[in-house]
Amino acid sequence: MSRSYPLNPLLLIIILTFILLTWPVWHWLWREWMGNDYYSHGVLILPTALFLAIQRLRLHKEPLTPDEQIEKSFSSLYSKIILCLSVVAYLIFLNYKAYYLAAFAMIAMIGAIVWSIGSLRLVRLWLFPIGYLLLMVPLPFVERLTYPMAIFAGLCGGGMVRLLGIDLQIVGNAVTLPNAELVIGAQCSGINSLIALLALTILASYILKGPWWGRLILVLASVPLAITGNILRITSLIFVARSYGAQAGFVFYHDYSGIIFFICILLLMLPLMRLLQVNTLRLDVI
Repeated sequence: MSRSYPLNPLLLIIILTFILLTWPVWHWLWREWMGNDYYSHGVLILPTALFLAIQRLRLHKEPLTPDEQIEKSFSSLYSKIILCLSVVAYLIFLNYKAYYLAAFAMIAMIGAIVWSIGSLRLVRLWLFPIGYLLLMVPLPFVERLTYPMAIFAGLCGGGMVRLLGIDLQIVGNAVTLPNAELVIGAQCSGINSLIALLALTILASYILKGPWWGRLILVLASVPLAITGNILRITSLIFVARSYGAQAGFVFYHDYSGIIFFICILLLMLPLMRLLQVNTLRLDVI
């Protein structure tokens, strides 16, 4: 016998109330996804989480055991307390226009609602899909990291270009070549690639079988791989600008090199996944 979760009138009222209450944050998230290059991937997080939640529910339809029924009755009070606290926190953050904190409180509300109308087992089944929603929330400090990361990438890229015998001078984020003056801007920081790769590796570590240490290393490896890929991209940009001019390097090549190097990083992840024994789909989650 399978357990179902019918859309009864009370559940429809809860869903409608949740949507109306959290609409300002969803509106803010949409504007950020459409206008913030560092979080353009955020639009894919929600449908991915929904798909994983549906799959988990479809693959685990066993009815509640007597022990779980008792557990549900005892945990009902705690779920409502957490729901009330998350709603209060959401309203406070929304009042102060701290939208990213309000988004985190909204995700906590989702977990508390699932716990209240379902069971603790349902929360456990949906723990990753709910937690994965955290990656769709733009963080305010990310943009402040772009300048120092751009300078770091420029210094490393310039050093590698010097090894190729090309003379250049780097002051801050300004690169002076014999035939061009270049500026390593925020778009060259590699933050967008790092965040997107982190989201992909976290998803891969969930849907793929493997030892826990292998999945952890896979996620942690995304950071140095993304940084290294960006340094190599900056190196190639400077080399192209020196060989073919600033127009070719930082206009034409710049627009396509990001995608090319991101794909190269993804291809490098494949042998790493095999080495870490994280390369087989988990049929219990997808």
